[in-house]
Parts: sequence; C-alpha cells; structure tokens
Amino acid sequence: MIPDMGRLVRRGSEEETLLASVDFKKLPRHVAIIMDGNGRWAKKRGKPRVYGHRTGVESVRVTVETAARLGIEILTLYAFSIENWKRPKTEVDTLFRLLRQYLSKELKTLLDNNIRLQPIGRLGDLDAATAKALRRAEAETSGCTGMLFNVALSYSGRAEIADAFSSLMREVKKNDRAGTTVSEKDIARHLYTAGRGDPDLLIRTSGEQRVSNFLLWQIAYTEIYVTPVFWPDFRTRHLLEAVLDYQHRERRYGRV
Repeated sequence: MIPDMGRLVRRGSEEETLLASVDFKKLPRHVAIIMDGNGRWAKKRGKPRVYGHRTGVESVRVTVETAARLGIEILTLYAFSIENWKRPKTEVDTLFRLLRQYLSKELKTLLDNNIRLQPIGRLGDLDAATAKALRRAEAETSGCTGMLFNVALSYSGRAEIADAFSSLMREVKKNDRAGTTVSEKDIARHLYTAGRGDPDLLIRTSGEQRVSNFLLWQIAYTEIYVTPVFWPDFRTRHLLEAVLDYQHRERRYGRV
C-alpha cells in the first residue's frame, strides 16, 4: 500500500512515478545521510556559504518528513562534525542558530508525523542555548512511536569508538571484570546508536566519495549511495531514487 505523502508528492509528478515503484516490504530500516555541498552550492550562485546552510534546512525538513511517511524506521543525519568546529566562528554560530530555529519551527511537524528526535555525539560541546533547544525537542517527542530521527552533532566516528571503549572500561572496572574478553556486541552496546541497529543505506550528497568519519563502526556492511546533487537541492525525488537503487542491490554480508 502506497503511503499518503501529502504535499510532498504531487499527482502526475516524477515523484509519484518513483513512489509507485517502491517495494514497501523491502525498505531500508535505517537510512543515514551525509548532508554535503551547502558551501559549493552557494558559491556557484555567488552567495556566501551560510546561504547554502539556510537553504539546506528546507532539505532537512522535506527529507525527514518523506522518510517518516515512507515508513523508514530510523533516519540519521550528519549535521555537524567535531572537525566542523575548525570553521569560522560566524559560520558555526549560524549553523547552530539555524538548528535552533528548525527545532522551534518544526516541532509540530515532528509531533504530527510521530517522529522521535534523538541527538547523538559529544553533546557536552554544544552551547547552552542549543543544548536547551535539543533537550526540549527530545522531551516533547519522547512519546512518539514512529520514526527515530538521530541528529549527529559534534560527532566523529573515531571519537564515538573512543567514547565507547572508555564507557566499556568504566563498566569493566565497576563490575570487577578485569581480564574480560571484549566482544563486538560489548562495543556496540556502548556506541551512541546502541540498540538502534546499523544503517542499511548511507546516502552522500554532492558527489564526494568518502565517508568523512561518519558511523565508522556501524557502516561495515551498509550499502552506500552517492548522488551528485548538492544538499540544498535534495528533495523527495532524490530520496526515492536512493531507496529504489538500494532495493535493486543484493546484500550478501560476505556470503556467496
């Protein structure tokens, strides 16, 4: 049964044709996206980088709602990396102001679509105003039972693994388990995404073919889809194209 996509898919549009081709029994359970290309998109238009970030917020809104209405269970967006702190302060401040505005304006949309928001990363690095906005949105959506929306902030795949090991070491010491052999399951229990399952599909926009320190542990067997589309131009059609490409792949996990 094709879900109601509301204003996201117009009758007779290319999106409607793509939607009709989706096998809803074979949806990726968890989709992760590296949102890339805001700065280059703006530069091509003779605009400052922050113009690309502002426009990219609409792509976030559309993608989150589209994913939820499709029936994807988990969506993880790479919003801000630890490395991004090296950018000019004015750009960083703008990014977090846009995030706070998104959380304020789109909270009703999240609730209307039964979406639960969960930030992941080194959240202690965030400024007080952003942390407060995130806590509020997380609390307001905590009762939602639909799609889980992970927002990776001050995030690094290597930092996540280091944090997981630190947490595991504290657990071992607390329980007096010196000499314990560590398993993959032990490590997974201490990741930011513990209990949520690894991504089935990783989408990267802007054509760059690298994973940029994102979910390094989790994407061991994830299908990777790269689109040349810059993030500010990413819309429902592009997400549907990625899902359809995923559905034509055979996932063998090392088997023949």
